Amino acid sequence: MLTAHVVYATMTGNNEEVAKIVCDALAKHDVQVTETEISQTDIDDFVQADILVVCAYTYDEGAMPEEGLDFYDDLQDADLRGKVYGVAGSGDKFYGEFFNATVDHFDEAFKEAGATAGAEKVKIDLEPYEEDVERLNKFADGLVETAKHLSA
Repeated sequence: MLTAHVVYATMTGNNEEVAKIVCDALAKHDVQVTETEISQTDIDDFVQADILVVCAYTYDEGAMPEEGLDFYDDLQDADLRGKVYGVAGSGDKFYGEFFNATVDHFDEAFKEAGATAGAEKVKIDLEPYEEDVERLNKFADGLVETAKHLSA
């Protein structure tokens, strides 16, 4: 059975909702899912799963969530070869070029750590609407398919 760990950082509740949507979609594939808040997540526990997902907001002009900085640093130092990852996040298009920059930062950190992208990153403007739920379901589908392919 595949396992997944979904970590989120949220101020408004939007990214917690994004994480819940991803968790529910993964569970429909019979994936055993753990969901935790980023500041309460130990990197050693996180990297035990087959599928690793981060759902985080971007603060102000491209700043990462302060409560997630230690996790981000630890992630960059981890050996994630053989792991499948995905990054999604809710942000505010008001910030233009900085819209959901944290999603890009985590995507790069996963790549540097040797993980395999299981799906295109998902950037959502504010709260997830119906079309965003569909995108997140496809995101989860991709993660599972990639993980099954890697473990075959």
